[in-house]
Amino acid sequence: MMPIEWILFAASLFFLISILVSKISVRVGVPALLLFLALGMLAGSDGILGIYFDDPWLSQAVGVVALAYILFSGGLDTRWDDVRPVLRQGLLMSTVGVTVTALAVGWFVQAFFGFSWLEGILLGAIISSTDAAAVFSVLRGKSVQLKGRLKPLLELESGSNDPMAVFLTLGMIFLIGQPETSPLALIPMFIQQMGIGALFGVAGARGLAWLLNRIRLEYDGLYPVLTLAGVLLIYGGTATLSGNGFLAVYLAGVLLARQDFIHKRSLLQFHDGIAWLMQIAMFLTLGLQVFPSQLPGVIAMGLAVGAFLSLVARPVSVMLALLGSGMSWREQAFISWVGLRGAAPIVLATFPLLAGVESANQIFNLVFFIVLVSVLLQGSLIVPAAKLLGVYETAYRAPRTPLAFVMDDGRIGDNLLEVPITAYCAIVGSQIIDLGLPSGVLVALIGRANDTIVPNGGTVIESGDRLLLVTNAALRDEVTSMLLRQEE
Repeated sequence: MMPIEWILFAASLFFLISILVSKISVRVGVPALLLFLALGMLAGSDGILGIYFDDPWLSQAVGVVALAYILFSGGLDTRWDDVRPVLRQGLLMSTVGVTVTALAVGWFVQAFFGFSWLEGILLGAIISSTDAAAVFSVLRGKSVQLKGRLKPLLELESGSNDPMAVFLTLGMIFLIGQPETSPLALIPMFIQQMGIGALFGVAGARGLAWLLNRIRLEYDGLYPVLTLAGVLLIYGGTATLSGNGFLAVYLAGVLLARQDFIHKRSLLQFHDGIAWLMQIAMFLTLGLQVFPSQLPGVIAMGLAVGAFLSLVARPVSVMLALLGSGMSWREQAFISWVGLRGAAPIVLATFPLLAGVESANQIFNLVFFIVLVSVLLQGSLIVPAAKLLGVYETAYRAPRTPLAFVMDDGRIGDNLLEVPITAYCAIVGSQIIDLGLPSGVLVALIGRANDTIVPNGGTVIESGDRLLLVTNAALRDEVTSMLLRQEE
């Protein structure tokens, strides 16, 4: 048995390296999640460190807990006013889109690679959903600016389609284990899972809000602990009653964000940090679980299935789900491209392993390879794809955030300018005093995550900051161009 001191040292080292890697990923344009997976693979059985790890149950347990917290945090960070206009399209993509993708991939591998229908649909179900951790990380981490309703729609879809993928995965495993059972038996299972999940999500949000506002804890540090326990209670209670726990925690997060509760700002920041911790832990664990020496055997099939998924199944599912939505073909093409696969499919791929499905090991390796290709190619090319399709927002639009409402009704509102800073802006890492702003321009406030900062000359600009400046109309265009200039 390895001494606990060694385990703690190794774990802390991996977390620190992962944090540094996330910084490097922005510079080189590779999604951080891919590098987290790579770290796990390098440390695993076939890697440099040779840490033997082959425990699908533990991998699944880590993945399930991590996804629960990631989805809850994603729900908390979802603005209802943003998603309400795209709610119908998002839900259709999360249900109809996922089902069409699973069936299409199932047909493809059954027709060309000798899978049975049920095993083919099982593989399709596992890789049918876009991954919340991957999409949130790429879209929010890079501060990708998209036109119209694209960004809220993509985030809503990625946060809400895991429940359908989980249902289809468990349903296919059930039918494989009991081949005499009719597929129609999945209908009452679907109603039960989604119904209980929705019920617990609504009840969980109300219960958490009531507790946070009424319990009056003596120590402020216990409020984050209360919400941590609440997430596990919502997920565990839902799953225990055969409901969909992922739907419950995401819905609880979305509904809780709409309510006022004590320490709201600090709790949102806390859960954002927890979501990052869970992403790192989950991707490192899943990287350890895979045996890279087994991947060459699935490269040809993985490339074929991945290409079919990205170029046929995903676009067809998006087109069907968005019929009548009024979205252009360019927008639909971009939505199809941002169908990132991530940790969720790998976690779902552990279910067949534990259920003893005959082709489970092949499915796991296929899914892992497809995820690697998806995050590497699609994740790295999101901004170029957006620019190529003409859906990247290049013109400056002042976001309607609390900063912009400071004195919105008065004449002084005409002298307020809010500028969002992305990871690609040249001023990231610079002090305000070094910006060279024209005379008469003042950086009054900085919005950073959920905080508002009163800056001074030594304040360093960070990616994701929102600068509220006091200026005059004659200087607005000059100042905006200066601050948004990108690195060459």
